[in-house]
Formats: sequence, C-alpha cells, structure tokens
Amino acid sequence: MATGSVARRHFVAVAAVLGWAGLSIQMYLIFYSRWTLGASLLGGLMSFFSYFTVLSNTLVATVLTCELTSRESAARRWFLQSSVSSGVAVSIAVVSLAYNLLLRHLWHPQGWQWLADELLHDIMPLLFLVYWWCCVPKGLLRLGHIALWVIYPLLYFGYSLLRGHLLAVYPYPFVDVEKLGYPQVFINAGGLLAGFVLIALLMVGLDRRR
Repeated sequence: MATGSVARRHFVAVAAVLGWAGLSIQMYLIFYSRWTLGASLLGGLMSFFSYFTVLSNTLVATVLTCELTSRESAARRWFLQSSVSSGVAVSIAVVSLAYNLLLRHLWHPQGWQWLADELLHDIMPLLFLVYWWCCVPKGLLRLGHIALWVIYPLLYFGYSLLRGHLLAVYPYPFVDVEKLGYPQVFINAGGLLAGFVLIALLMVGLDRRR
C-alpha cells in the first residue's frame, strides 16, 4: 500500500507540474505577443483568462495541487470533493474533445505554442481523467450534480458574449456573433452543452459502476 501511495503522489506531482507549466507557457506567449505589439499587458491577462481551456486547466492544476498539499483548508476540502473534482473532469474532457474535433484543423502551432497546446488540450485532460479514475472516491455522484456542473459553461458562455459585445473579440470561432449571428451561435452553444451533458452522464455512470 505504501508503494501505491508513493506512486500515486508522484503521478499527481508530475501532473500538477505539467498543468502549471502549460498555463505558464501560454501566459508567457500571450504577454510576449502583446509586449512586441506595444499592447496592454493587463489586456493580455484578461485575454488569457477569457478561454474556457485556460479556466478549466487552472481548475485541473488547482485540484491536483490540493491533492498534493497536506495542510487542511476550506478551499482544499472543497476542491477535493468528489462532486467538484468530477465536474472539473467533465469540463477538461469537453476542452479536449472540442479542440480536437472543432479547432485543431484551423491552425498549426509551432515551437512553444505547440507545446502549450498539447499540454492544455491533450496531455492534461488525459492525466486528469486518469487521476479521476484512480484517485477520486467513487459512488458519491448523483444526476443532480450535473445541474450544478452546467452552471460553469453557461456562465462562461454568457461572459464570452458580453465580452465580445463590448470588445468585438470572441475567444472561439463558433461563438463569434459578428461572423455567425446570434441564432447560429446559440445553436453551436447548444450542441456543446449537449456534449457536456452527455460526458457528465457518462461520468456519473462510470462512478456508479466503479
């Protein structure tokens, strides 16, 4: 059992480091790009946190870090709840699927941007799902948790529309109201929300079987 605990801790530590590394690289790239253009770095920070990918990976890295720490706190207890960790797992799975199905073909990043993309869209989702499967207590999820989980993407969608309306900048092409119009954007968002709910149902089902 001691060997298993050590291996688990090493796995979580590596995953947490990779998570924060991916976020740090992406933040640096955004800041560097804005610095070379003479643009506001504060605007770069706002741009950084305007992506569902970044927000979800931040939640992933936070849960993994809480798993590593031994000091008790209200925040640690909250993030390590099965319902919270599972909701984060659903969100990061949606990040990976949406990117690979809808966005990957639209551009071909190189160098550090390629590394950041792989970490945030492929490696961290996989590592966190492994963490969820092996480390998060099972048998505690209920269908009612899905109603709580969908609050996060709904709030994000509302924020993206508001920010886009004010700044005329949208984080993803499938929510670009200026190019697609509101009807198509709401259809796209509905499809993504349906995918989110399907993954959430799968997660609850796996939780009950495990």
